[in-house]
Amino acid sequence: MPRRGDRFGKIPLPGIFIIALFAASNHLEANGFRLVSQDALAAARGEAFAATADNPSAIHYNPAGISQLDGFQVRTGVYALHFEPTFTPPAGTVTTPFVTNKTHDIKEQDAIAPHLYATYALPETPLTVGLGVYAPHGAAVEWPQDTGFRAVAVDGELTYLRVNPVASLEIRPGLSLAAGLMIDHAETKQGQGLSRRTNTGDEFRFEGDAWTAGYNMGLLWQINEQWSVGASYRSKSQLNFDGNTDIVQPPFQPAGTGAQMELEFPATWVMGVSYRPTKQWNIEFNADYTEWSSIDTTTIFQDEKPRSGVQQNIPVTLGWKNSWILKCGATRFFDDGWRASAGYVFNENSVPSAFYSPLVADLDRHFFTVGMGRDWSRYSLDLAYQYGFAPTRTVTGSVTTSKPGNFAGQNGNGRYDFESHALLLSFGVKF
Repeated sequence: MPRRGDRFGKIPLPGIFIIALFAASNHLEANGFRLVSQDALAAARGEAFAATADNPSAIHYNPAGISQLDGFQVRTGVYALHFEPTFTPPAGTVTTPFVTNKTHDIKEQDAIAPHLYATYALPETPLTVGLGVYAPHGAAVEWPQDTGFRAVAVDGELTYLRVNPVASLEIRPGLSLAAGLMIDHAETKQGQGLSRRTNTGDEFRFEGDAWTAGYNMGLLWQINEQWSVGASYRSKSQLNFDGNTDIVQPPFQPAGTGAQMELEFPATWVMGVSYRPTKQWNIEFNADYTEWSSIDTTTIFQDEKPRSGVQQNIPVTLGWKNSWILKCGATRFFDDGWRASAGYVFNENSVPSAFYSPLVADLDRHFFTVGMGRDWSRYSLDLAYQYGFAPTRTVTGSVTTSKPGNFAGQNGNGRYDFESHALLLSFGVKF
């Protein structure tokens, strides 16, 4: 790995933070829970990037990779997603005219999540610093009222923003270690019916926001011209949501009170191997492990006792399980800076049937990606297309995750399907 000179050394480090603050002022919303796709080139090769990590998005994929970058570089882009989860109730279970056996779609099927990264190589030193602003998690789902599970869940939203300063040290040629601080802000909204009847308008809602901090680390070892290995780790994030509840029980006036809820977002491990048989090819495999079991049980604590029929402290049982994401991909480099990539991702389901939540509607998912990109002397541009689908999942034996009121025996049982299409665009510049 060649060491950098001072070609770009005149760009001051505070410039990175000015750009990041501009990005942080935007309201980020995205669908899904964990957002793995954070760069168009990485996504085009099936997110298998931890052992390559050779652009500023390495801040997310493997921060040790920024040691490969010269001078001051910025990379920004957007992940635009159209997704189509569907639900069909079990046959013969409809017992009320307010529920139908038809297949249901969520109301909003489009989402967008920007990303921004900047890196700066300190001249004539082995140290590179960087800053990333991106959305590592996100959700926005709203189901119709007549699904048969309105007392389990109707809608939910998670807006999550991370500011991630990192530093990478090249301890010897080809071997780098990195560490960073994750500063996270999240907002959540979730609602469910107090009864099974869709015509009453009764509803329980919780809204809150939280700040937290964690850390990430990375290692990149370029063994020789053909082989490199990389690994990254992101710590758990303890989010203490502080907000309020709203309770609607016609004909009474809506009521509400202050409320709190704790959630521990999971730690993740990523390990990757890259093989470059020639200078024209880069083939990589990554294994990504997420400790989803940290999302287990919690409680919504309300400051005041609600009116009759609603609990003051509401247990929420989730019981998620740890899971793997397996990623593989390849990039072919051509003359004049052009490249083409393709990849595949298998995303293992993390939500067991026992406490299945339609707000997550998790399944074993498969993603296929293709993309093109080009490097110029100072600029780079990548575009990727991602197609996702999941085999039908039939959920049986589930019970509601939370019971604020008379939940009327409803659950998330039924048939779930999933399909998605996404475009990712990333643009980079060297100053």
